[in-house]
Amino acid sequence: MEGSPAPLVLKNRRTTLERVEKFISETYWTDCNLRGRLFGATRPVDSLSCFITQDRICYEKALEQTFTSSHVGDSFGPTWWTCWFKVELSLPSEWTGKEVHLLWESDGEGLVWRDGLPVQGLTKDGEKTSYILTDSLKEKEAHSFTLYVEMACNGLFGAGKGSMIAPPDPNRMFTLQRAELVVFNREVHELLLDFEIMLDMAKHLGEDNQRSFQALYTANEMVNLCKASDPSTYPAAHKLASDFFSQKNGDSQHVIHAMGHCHIDTAWLWPYEETIRKCARSWVTAVRLMEKDPTFIFTCSQAQQFEWVKSWYPGLYSQIKDCVRRGQFVPVGGTWVEMDGNLPSGEAMVRQFLQGQLFFQKEFGFMCTEFWLPDTFGYSAQLPQVMSGCGIRRFLTQKLSWSLVNTFPHHTFFWEGIDGSRVLTHFPPGNSYEMKVQVEEMLRTLKNNRDKGRVNHSAALFGFGDGGGGPTEKMLDRMKRMQDTDGLPRLRPSTPDLFFLELEKDVSQFCTWIGELFLELHNGTYTTQAQIKKGNRECEQILHDIEIISCFALSQQATFQYPSIKLTQLWRLLLLNQFHDVVPGSCIRLVVEDALQYYEDIRREGAELLSVALQSLLSSSPSIDTALHQGFAALNTLPWERTEVVSLDGSGGEKSLALVTVPSMGYTILKTFDTPLNPVTVIQQADYSVVMENGILRINVDPTGRLTSLRLLPSNREAIPEGCHGNQFVIFDDVPLYWDAWDVMDYHLETRKPIASLLKPLQIACTGGLRGSVKFTVEISKNSIIHQELILDAGCPFLRCQTEVEWNEAHKFLKVEFPAKVRSANATYEIQFGHLQRPTHFNTSWDWARFEVWGHRWMDLSEHGFGVALLNDCKYGCSVRGNVMSLSLLRAPKLPDATSDIGHHQFTYAVMPHAGSFQDAGVIQSAYNMNIPLHITPSASKEPLSWSAFSVLSPAVILETIKKSEERSDALVIRMYESHGSTVDTWLHTSLPIKEVSM
Repeated sequence: MEGSPAPLVLKNRRTTLERVEKFISETYWTDCNLRGRLFGATRPVDSLSCFITQDRICYEKALEQTFTSSHVGDSFGPTWWTCWFKVELSLPSEWTGKEVHLLWESDGEGLVWRDGLPVQGLTKDGEKTSYILTDSLKEKEAHSFTLYVEMACNGLFGAGKGSMIAPPDPNRMFTLQRAELVVFNREVHELLLDFEIMLDMAKHLGEDNQRSFQALYTANEMVNLCKASDPSTYPAAHKLASDFFSQKNGDSQHVIHAMGHCHIDTAWLWPYEETIRKCARSWVTAVRLMEKDPTFIFTCSQAQQFEWVKSWYPGLYSQIKDCVRRGQFVPVGGTWVEMDGNLPSGEAMVRQFLQGQLFFQKEFGFMCTEFWLPDTFGYSAQLPQVMSGCGIRRFLTQKLSWSLVNTFPHHTFFWEGIDGSRVLTHFPPGNSYEMKVQVEEMLRTLKNNRDKGRVNHSAALFGFGDGGGGPTEKMLDRMKRMQDTDGLPRLRPSTPDLFFLELEKDVSQFCTWIGELFLELHNGTYTTQAQIKKGNRECEQILHDIEIISCFALSQQATFQYPSIKLTQLWRLLLLNQFHDVVPGSCIRLVVEDALQYYEDIRREGAELLSVALQSLLSSSPSIDTALHQGFAALNTLPWERTEVVSLDGSGGEKSLALVTVPSMGYTILKTFDTPLNPVTVIQQADYSVVMENGILRINVDPTGRLTSLRLLPSNREAIPEGCHGNQFVIFDDVPLYWDAWDVMDYHLETRKPIASLLKPLQIACTGGLRGSVKFTVEISKNSIIHQELILDAGCPFLRCQTEVEWNEAHKFLKVEFPAKVRSANATYEIQFGHLQRPTHFNTSWDWARFEVWGHRWMDLSEHGFGVALLNDCKYGCSVRGNVMSLSLLRAPKLPDATSDIGHHQFTYAVMPHAGSFQDAGVIQSAYNMNIPLHITPSASKEPLSWSAFSVLSPAVILETIKKSEERSDALVIRMYESHGSTVDTWLHTSLPIKEVSM
């Protein structure tokens, strides 16, 4: 009409936005805002009582306790305790036809129990503060209820003080802030979501986008139509919104596959036991959402968490299995836990998939085809081969978006491993595994996609994560409005299989990334919590030996019982500790204590299994007669012959040294011992330095324990540059920007300080013959010292550095350096079932970002004809800058464990100069030998006896594992890998009776 005013939205966009925001706000215009109408009538619960316990007890045991009166406003605790509430309530008849909620707000995490079953998780931080008692109260419905609420005295992220990653406050108290019955206004809820999404579209689509103005205009018109105090005006406003959202996209619009998710860290800022309850709280909420919305899809990984829920919450687990059968609750990932992607051994990675896939097959009738690892600190270049061998052809992750220096160039691509195996890989472009289904996130997903044109599909994982919680009703309601709305990407409820099937239609368009996916952040996790790293390496090796010796015993002794059940239990404990916040050391002290106890359990129970298997194997020989003169049996679990110096226990408790030769994967029973061709000599010089020599190496050690010369005698090649020192301890300031236990920043390299303060001078400990060694002690600070023994054995190609450290530092980083008289642009590092090269220079930002990297048992710096290797028995962090090889030993972060690494440490590393390549020089075999020692046990025999079960013709092929088959009781599984990076034909020889071989 002529003369009518133009709509306000066209005159002043900013004031229109503010007008709509205030209309739905809780803090403005309290007499007429909309949010204040979300809850109608309220009434207190009839009775509230509780009891507090230090234990996490089951529902049945909780009912046996004495409940005492409690009130809203009371506080409960301390941290990690549990408060059980008994809530008696009755619904007034005047609420007939109304939707009624129990509104519950507390600082802790809650779980509602009704009729003996968990029915709803309550987490204030996770936007879940109410339990729906009834969608519409009926006259004949029971109006009185008794509920129980199990409240954990911790929040979604534990109980840190002042910072999320701060150590837990042990005295923190948790308050019950609200517990009442409310009438829930569903129409207001729907309108609030209408307004929210239109406002977000108006803000985030931008002023150059027509649809942005349409959203704001519609929201403004809704305010004009809607009177907050008059519910009769709500339908007209909601219809305006529905008409707006019903305007469809074009066919070319990008499709986002939305999958509900609840990434629950199996342990992090809370202990393992609390994770069990986090699973119940989160998953029961997902089940309730599925009952209301049959289109809701929830993805869930980690077989260990399923097993916990099965054991602790069988009723809930039965409901979950029903949801799995309907296709709504989707198990994913195929692993026992979401493990660290760098530190576990190759065999441990295989076992993650083996245990996970067996569980999913048994419980749900299928195996996973996708590996699901959203949150870990880098990805080994060997993972594509391991995945492919375990039936996995797809991979989803997200964490690489956290890289501090370089942006990864793809979101959908093929990832190729060191053997050429490829898996289809997707990084959700929204850079999150816990989206909230908000407009900004969907637009970011579209904008960030670095494969535009090649890929028109991407994934969005939504739901509160890390501490659990999962999706909420609000998220599902937002998704319904955004499924196919002009101006936004299409949003489709989906499953991992449906998503990857769409991607696989266009695989010819995808790029390929070869090698490791290196996270340029969290490099400190290769070193933090050294005792966990030590336990991990030792226990991997213990289980390796138990399986091999048990298989030998089984082949020789028909009555021997292979300990399948116990081995599965021990492997699962080890796999549990390989979760991506445990073995990296980025967890609270409670978790560290749990992890160390599990390692001790594996050591103790493993020693018993090993003893039984050894006794059974050795007693099976017809040449053994226990009544005869006592000798020794030396058993080798590695696939090559070994000649080594070993320590023997005498009958009076004394120890002696012996040189023994043991065949490949077998044993020798000995009464006499070899004599070395070149005994070790140890000579102290006039300047108090020491020279040690064994015919292979000549080593000069200065009075402070540093190596001034390391000469390979057969080639007369010096390994240490003139004027430099090997075995140089150095310490750095280590103050990361934020993620204390996780990160070491590049600027720490500028604070290098050599350690040279001698406390105990160099002295000879073993004078030569089979072994020569020297000892010394240096001071790191007034609070920390290093004791070290440098050991050279007869016939050994490396110098062992047996080290003890008393460590009491704060924000310091201890390393040891070995400058090498070698020039090479790349250094080589052992990874799972192989090795890779990384640059020693910093030409590009990609090179520089690898200032601190990880390796397993060895790293090597070689030029043509000569090289130097560093071996270790429990370290992972390392680097090579120029010609300086550095092994990271200890850190001292204070968050989230204020005591991290403080205390006594024992470890061994070794330096090995060699002629030729590391492959030809036997560096790989030497690292195995140092990590997996011979087993020496007393034994009686009539005559010397040797027995070998397996040997491999090619030194390039490592027989890594021998175990009993999971599928056939009469079969063994033998796992071998090619270690040199070549193509090899070889023979596997065995003395065992073979009926059939399959691959």
